[in-house]
Amino acid sequence: MAGLTREQVEQSLQAMEDPYLGKSLAKAGVLKSVDGNQIRLELPYPSAGVALGLSQDVARQIQNDHNQQVEVSVGHRIVSHQVQRGVKLMEGVRNIIAVASGKGGVGKSTTSVNLALALAKEGARVGMLDADIYGPSQPRMLGISGKPTSKDGKKMEPMEGHGIKAMSIGFLIDEETPMVWRGPMVMQALEQLLADTRWGELDYLVIDLPPGTGDTQLTLAQKVPVSGAVIVTTPQDIALLDARKGLKMFEKVGVPILGIIENMSFYICPKCGNEDDIFGHGGGAAMAEQDGVEFLGAIPLDRSIRSETDSGAPTVVAHPDSRLAKIYIELARHVAGRVANQAVDHSHKFPNIVVQNR
Repeated sequence: MAGLTREQVEQSLQAMEDPYLGKSLAKAGVLKSVDGNQIRLELPYPSAGVALGLSQDVARQIQNDHNQQVEVSVGHRIVSHQVQRGVKLMEGVRNIIAVASGKGGVGKSTTSVNLALALAKEGARVGMLDADIYGPSQPRMLGISGKPTSKDGKKMEPMEGHGIKAMSIGFLIDEETPMVWRGPMVMQALEQLLADTRWGELDYLVIDLPPGTGDTQLTLAQKVPVSGAVIVTTPQDIALLDARKGLKMFEKVGVPILGIIENMSFYICPKCGNEDDIFGHGGGAAMAEQDGVEFLGAIPLDRSIRSETDSGAPTVVAHPDSRLAKIYIELARHVAGRVANQAVDHSHKFPNIVVQNR
């Protein structure tokens, strides 16, 4: 029996929608090659957790459409995407994702670290920059101790924890030492932490921003090549008001909003299983609809999330098969899918033109 043509495979892929890209597999352009009955798909987001199921679904669809058995392999390739105008990409870092909130206490840092670990679990090379100079929390959440070293006396080697690279002012000072710096010093410190760290090759660098819309956020938005921002909020009205301020700030400086995550969305009683909307209900989804951005999902209020991050082993690595870990992994796929839908950066393909006087 003759092998399938590329057009026949594309026909089958047209009928299958990718939930993270929001479009058909054909329109997403994931078909890499067709060689007889060997088909190769290449997704634009890390896909370790969905590869097997997707390969089986595609093979089944082709069997139904064309009555041919095929072998489907699924991999991923993550490329750089466009950032704000006038800001150059960082060498080796393909995409930077900023995680922000309008106010403190909404679980932004916990969400950031679990998203970063979930992206790594799905097969991406991931880094974490703790941009909260006054209240760094990522060293404890990642269970990392010690101080960074430098091989050349110029750039610091990032610390590592649970398979991701990390840098934080918390690695450079004692945990209980208060930072009493003014704004310009904070901005300079943030720029140095980012630029003076030897990140190597990363698919995603997740930046855990401090709460609010102050100097740190503006510095990042104006000088750091951000592929997109994730806004974390709780359902309560006061948190939503502040979250909207953060969203509008990123929009003003041309940083795409990848979506909104509603943290502490509901509470499940561990004894009786009853659900209670302690902080309200549906606020994040309503805000996303009003502002025309994607609602990425909701995370429940659960004691284990807090205890696991406090112990240095966040939920995604402490209990990778738990319901909570699967929620974070699903959110990470949606975030990566939204990044993949941004325009691809082609600046590296253009040669540098140098004009010399002779």
